[in-house]
Amino acid sequence: MKINCEIFSSLFKALSEEIRLRILALLASSTTSAKGELCVCDIMSALDIPQSTASRHLAHLRGAGLVKGRRKGAWTYYRLVQDGEGPWKWLEQALNDLRRECPQVEQDLEALKRYLLTKQDAC
Repeated sequence: MKINCEIFSSLFKALSEEIRLRILALLASSTTSAKGELCVCDIMSALDIPQSTASRHLAHLRGAGLVKGRRKGAWTYYRLVQDGEGPWKWLEQALNDLRRECPQVEQDLEALKRYLLTKQDAC
């Protein structure tokens, strides 16, 4: 994949919202499911946001090529795109730094863990 200014512009626009960074941190977390993906309802619960807000921000991340979605019934399950090249390698390190340095992300991860422990079945 050729990296150009348009790709970087899209990437930085997608990363310009705190909620999107928090979503990416959740998806990059080792607490996600065995498939490395989360349902929109998981993200809604962890971040305490409505479905419309979660979906809008996920659409931005999907448009930037940072996440992929998989439909299952009424819900979409999201995971990080990890192609290991270009800006994605840099993003992986940035998300690791974000998890260490941002208290809100740590709170989000704890909320996700609590939610997943009480979740009865699939969305």
